[in-house]
Amino acid sequence: MSTNLTQSNVSQGKSLNQLTMPMGYRENASGHLVPESAIREQDLLRDQVVSGLVPKALELHKELQAFKQLALQDIEDLIQIAGERYGAKLGGKKGNVSLTTYDGRYKIQRAFREVLAFTEEIEAAKALIDSCLSRWSEGASDNIRAVVRQAFRANTKGEIKTSKILDLMRLKIEDDEWITAMDALRDALKSIGTAVYLRIYERIENTDQYRPVSLDLAAL
Repeated sequence: MSTNLTQSNVSQGKSLNQLTMPMGYRENASGHLVPESAIREQDLLRDQVVSGLVPKALELHKELQAFKQLALQDIEDLIQIAGERYGAKLGGKKGNVSLTTYDGRYKIQRAFREVLAFTEEIEAAKALIDSCLSRWSEGASDNIRAVVRQAFRANTKGEIKTSKILDLMRLKIEDDEWITAMDALRDALKSIGTAVYLRIYERIENTDQYRPVSLDLAAL
């Protein structure tokens, strides 16, 4: 561990909230004041590590936000310049564009993706699909059952993954009730906006291949 942790410097790593508290006390997660003498050393050391790292992460977060805004604005300015030069908008306001340096070493892609959500009609679609599976009984293939279960499995936030529902809609099943269920799914899909992504790449030596420059902590 790179942080130098000692009992003497633990008490010095106090947050702004702690500076307004009575001397020798800490506020716990429940909002109660606890004497520092009653807090385990390990708990104090853990507090020091987290309190030291998170503010740095928040600063990085702000820098990444600022970088994205700057990059998107620079790309939009380039599009506008090209539009003025040729009398047309390069890619349009929501166009996907790919920009490469003159020597081909770096590449930036701006990509837009429509954000979809589901209305209450998805419950009707699910009921119809459940009815199909019950009616088909043993006649339904295990593969179809697995696809259906995966499609309606919510993540930890209680959200259903759109791509899984789209996979479900691609199944070719000749059944009137199933077809009605797919119609209900299509009606349940609603566009709620557009997300914009920046993808940055660096060319791999002298090849025509590029590696992504990850700005995701989990991928570093």
